[in-house]
Amino acid sequence: MRAIEVTEYGTSDELEPVETDVPEPGPGEVRIDVEAAGINFADIMQRRGLYPGGPDAPYVPGMEAAGTIDATGEGVGLEEGDRVVAMLNTGGYAEYATANAQMLFPIPEGMSFEEAAGFPVQFLTAHSCLFEWGGLEEDETVLIQAAAGGVGTAAVQLASNAGAEVFGTASTEEKLELAADLGCDHPINYTETDFREVVEAETDAEGVDLVLESVGDDVFDRSLDAMKHFGRMVTFGVASGVPASAENQRLLFENKTVTGFHLGQAASHDPSKIMKAVPELTQGLTSGDLEVVLGESFALEDAAEAHQYIEDRKSSGKVVLTP
Repeated sequence: MRAIEVTEYGTSDELEPVETDVPEPGPGEVRIDVEAAGINFADIMQRRGLYPGGPDAPYVPGMEAAGTIDATGEGVGLEEGDRVVAMLNTGGYAEYATANAQMLFPIPEGMSFEEAAGFPVQFLTAHSCLFEWGGLEEDETVLIQAAAGGVGTAAVQLASNAGAEVFGTASTEEKLELAADLGCDHPINYTETDFREVVEAETDAEGVDLVLESVGDDVFDRSLDAMKHFGRMVTFGVASGVPASAENQRLLFENKTVTGFHLGQAASHDPSKIMKAVPELTQGLTSGDLEVVLGESFALEDAAEAHQYIEDRKSSGKVVLTP
């Protein structure tokens, strides 16, 4: 079968098409005939060798795969031909992938495989950060960094639907318009405006109740500045590649809370805390209250181009590969 391999850590040029054996599902697993594979920024961090606990090269990347069940292992009560999307550790950038049957989601009726590939990581991360970890309530204020990205577009919709006042950052007018269409009340072009100034002006200098932060570096520090007294931050990424930290003295005197979230680790330690959101999210996607915002689709062989497209900050919504 065709697959994409990270031959060694480095730039997007290290993503190479290869021919490899079709994997066999083990006990409790299924094999998926992949129609679409989601690309996440975590894939890029793994490829760079900057992802704690990430796979050793060479490996086939990919944390999301949507398609039909092609074969089942022992103890799996699912049918071949079922349309599913799976969360994976690796292996999604391929024509076939094996997945733990407990990490499968049925694809809602009317949803395409490309849309399905943008569902698990984005919406489960957004929902967890906003509600289970962030404790967002109606009429609160939330600042969402990278509001036009995969997680960002999901978070904007969920926060807006929950009755929150939403601030969101993005780098272009097109991305800002997308965020606004999804429910962002205060779209902020971070290349032209300091988001702290907008938050201060719109909250009477109080700050926001909650920040979803995925960049690190100085964005983390400035996000702390934008929080009100007793504010919360959920940090779930380091897209800048530069980790950040908060001084305990500042946190205690300003009564601010910083919470970390990692979808894979959370799912492995307490999957019920993550998966309990699935019925609500599936219902929202089925009814049209929520939508997977698709960006560009690339052929499997163009995975390197797709990674570079994201790294150059050209993408909006979810970028997928289509074997």
